[in-house]
Amino acid sequence: MAGTIKIKNIYYMLSYAYQNLRQTGFDHLASEDFDTIHDLFAAILAQGVADQVRRGLYRDYTLREEALSGLRGQIRLAPSIQQQTLSQGKLVCAYDVFTEDVLHNQILKSTMEMLLRHGDVRRENKKALRKLLLYFGNVREIDPGAILWKTLQYHRHNASYRTLVELCALAVKGFLLTTEKGSHRLATWLQDEAMHRLYEKFVLSYYQRHHPSLSPRGATVEWDLRNFQEAARLPIMKTDITLSRGEKRLIIDTKYYNHTMQASFYAKKATFISGHLYQMYAYVKNSDREGTGNIAGVVLYAKTDEAVTPNEDFNLGGNIISLKTLDLNREWNAITEQLDRLCEGLYNKVLS
Repeated sequence: MAGTIKIKNIYYMLSYAYQNLRQTGFDHLASEDFDTIHDLFAAILAQGVADQVRRGLYRDYTLREEALSGLRGQIRLAPSIQQQTLSQGKLVCAYDVFTEDVLHNQILKSTMEMLLRHGDVRRENKKALRKLLLYFGNVREIDPGAILWKTLQYHRHNASYRTLVELCALAVKGFLLTTEKGSHRLATWLQDEAMHRLYEKFVLSYYQRHHPSLSPRGATVEWDLRNFQEAARLPIMKTDITLSRGEKRLIIDTKYYNHTMQASFYAKKATFISGHLYQMYAYVKNSDREGTGNIAGVVLYAKTDEAVTPNEDFNLGGNIISLKTLDLNREWNAITEQLDRLCEGLYNKVLS
């Protein structure tokens, strides 16, 4: 994983990545000290699920099939024969039930249970989670590792679940480890893929909140093809963050990796990671088709424990391309100051 990160900084990153955490009710978490990241997630869920319980748990119609003595809904003849229920004076019937036992609530319950059983959570937050689980008595617990996240749908009746479910997904994907025996244990820190997604989402959300005039967004870069060449087999170039002002743009690609430098067979010292530099070069050059120099790019690494980390600016073929490192273990104002400098200071001549 990348370098050490203060747990409080993880909360701040989450509060940007998930805007609902900036609402009143979560404010007290910013002043609390958390010894473990499991405890931080437990506290966030305890607050968020409690708010949802006060609103009311989401309920929906789900199809239930079981053997009944009386008729209800539709008769399932084939299952009745297969299960030999006729000899018992029963028929298998399929009918709709309006219930809170839906996937959204199953996810909340299963994630809370995961943190309770396997997480390093302090007593008061365990107590809060156990109290909330009493409201989920009619909700089934499911295997967190088997959740089909892409099947979830949101509408006006369950929109308030989106942030909670996304935080559950981050916790499950970031913490859950499955042993060969099938039992679960949790990682002591968010695993790299989860941290990378959080890092990217945080940086984009930070610029959207504090620099909206630069229209921060993820953008697609079209290949600079000539003579109507076929582009169907070319990979899609999708930037993490693009800041724009008029014709000028700054492309930012966030990287959260174990290493920000690579060993070189030919050089005596570590070099920048070639794939990351080539990727940004492709973004910038295909964006600046007229060669104006108005497009710049930054590969923004999360700081690792390596002795040397990237902090360089290059003018490559008329475009500024930089490799920078953001230390997520510093005081929060130092982190935000560096993000501000990327678009206000060093690249002022590009975005001015």
